[in-house]
Parts: sequence; structure tokens; C-alpha cells
Amino acid sequence: MKPLWTFGRRLDESVGQPIEDSPDWQQANPKRIDKALCRALALPSGGWFVVGASRGITTAPRCVRICDRHLVAWRTSQGVRLAPNECPHMGASLAEGLVRDDRLVCPWHGLAIGDEGHGSWKPLPTFDDGVLTWVRLDDEEPGVALSDQPFMAPRPKTFIDGVIQLWAECEPRDVIANRLDPWHGTHFHPYSFGRLKVIDLTEEAVTVRVAKRVLGPFAVEVDATFHCPDPRTIVMTIIGGEGEGSVVETHATPICPGRTAIIEATLATSDRYQFKMAQLVAGFVRPFMERSAQRLWVDDAAYAERLYRLRDERPGRYRRHRRPSA
Repeated sequence: MKPLWTFGRRLDESVGQPIEDSPDWQQANPKRIDKALCRALALPSGGWFVVGASRGITTAPRCVRICDRHLVAWRTSQGVRLAPNECPHMGASLAEGLVRDDRLVCPWHGLAIGDEGHGSWKPLPTFDDGVLTWVRLDDEEPGVALSDQPFMAPRPKTFIDGVIQLWAECEPRDVIANRLDPWHGTHFHPYSFGRLKVIDLTEEAVTVRVAKRVLGPFAVEVDATFHCPDPRTIVMTIIGGEGEGSVVETHATPICPGRTAIIEATLATSDRYQFKMAQLVAGFVRPFMERSAQRLWVDDAAYAERLYRLRDERPGRYRRHRRPSA
């Protein structure tokens, strides 16, 4: 095993002992992971789905697909709006139109429509948390109690955020299952994690001590918890070590049957004075944060897709699968 040198804030070794001494493949018990997944899937969603990065929605309308529905997203002086991407007049794609005075203008016949709606067409409930945009689909999950806003985990007061989005041939549950298995970290991502051990495990959360590689054999060691605030989200929060209070939110949004958007927001924070300097050049720092997250999800998307294929395969049936392109 190659040497690993950690630097930065030291962690309390007396509370960082692994809960088990057995090999990772034994600790990663499929029944244990499935039980945690079932608990997550039973959580209330309020009917909310993550659309993507808030900064990605501008006054230029664009089409987004969620739960096999085509929606149009645009920004007004009052905030983000989402609505069906079909003009109520003759069905033209409103995403191919323009925004004038906060109203969508149909590219076919010039019908201008806004918050007041037109016939059965009307904007959907939306929520912009400053980093991500959400939409509520009231009739997508029958029996689900709707909420005024999404169920969100606590975030740091000050942070530098980065958001990535990619697509995988799987269901949202496969994305959550991947994150509920921390034991794969050093085996599947040796370039990012030099050491990882589970130090606490409850029904609500998993806590790990992980050495995150910075450059080659040099790493910073942190304690982090993973928990699910809703059935399509899992949140990692650093509770000890460098960057304490930083959060990584992984959201899984169904696009259509067998296809999921993985939207991950990293909110990095620190009480070190260098962090204030980094905030001044957040636009320069952000691409590095996003590149690191993207690299991990190239592998983890393959993990999630594999789970989906194993569940979807039928004996004696051959079906070729390929990674969908973005």
C-alpha cells in the first residue's frame, strides 16, 4: 500500500474508531443498504423535484424534461418560472420563443402569456433556494402530501457553490443506493480517497472518516455524515476537520422511465481566513470544484446504472445498454 500523508486539522482519534473490523465487502451488507434505501424512499417529498442550477435559468427560455413532461423554464423580474412547454393556442414549443416584459412569447403566432395563465395553461409552483431551482408537480405522485417548499438539509451561512448535472440510465433509487454505500469509496475511487472507514451507523445517518486526496499521497482527513432529507436526495455534511460545515447535496430527478438526472450541489465553507479570499475569486474556484465532482460521478453513474440493469434484466433475455449522452 502506498504511503498517505494527511495534513490540516487533526481529528479526535478516540471517537473515530471503525464500527466493524471486518473487510469492506462484508460491511457493505446488501440487506443493510437496501433497508436504508427503503427508509429513504418512504420519506415525504412534498411533490418537489430539482430542476438544476439556479444560475442556469436565464431570461432565455429553455426546455427541461422531468417525469416525462416537457417544461419551459425562464427567469422573470420576480424570479424563476416553469410551465408546460406547449403553447395553449396550437401547441408550439414555448422554449423556442422569447421573453418580453416577463411574459413568454410564442414563436408561432406571438401569444404572450405570463403568471395569470391562459385557459388550462399556467405556471407551476417553483422554489429557488439560491443554488438550485425546484418545481412541484402536484399530480405526479398520487397520495403524496404537498408542501409549500422542499424539505432541505441545513446549509452553511457562507459558501462557494458549484453545481454539476449529468444523466444516467437508471432510476433515482439507484443514485441514492450508491450514496448509501460508502464502503465502495476507496475501491472505486482510489484517485480521490486514500482511506475511508465507517465510524457510526444509525437508521438516520452514516458517519465516515475519510482521507480525501489533495495531491498524490497528500490528503486531508474529515468526518462526514450522510443522510436523506427526502426520497430523491442524499446530503453529505462535513462535521469535523477541514471545511467543517461544508455540504454536498446529491439530487436524483427522474427524466423518463429508466433515465435519471444526477444534480449535485457542493457548498464549500471554512472558518479559515483564506476562505474569504477564495470567495472573492469564486468564479475561478468553481470550475475546479465542479470538475472534481464530475470525475467521481462518471464512476458512480456506472455503479447506479449497473444496479438498474441487474434489477431490470430478465433470464434468457439480452438487451444492450449504453450510457446515454448528455
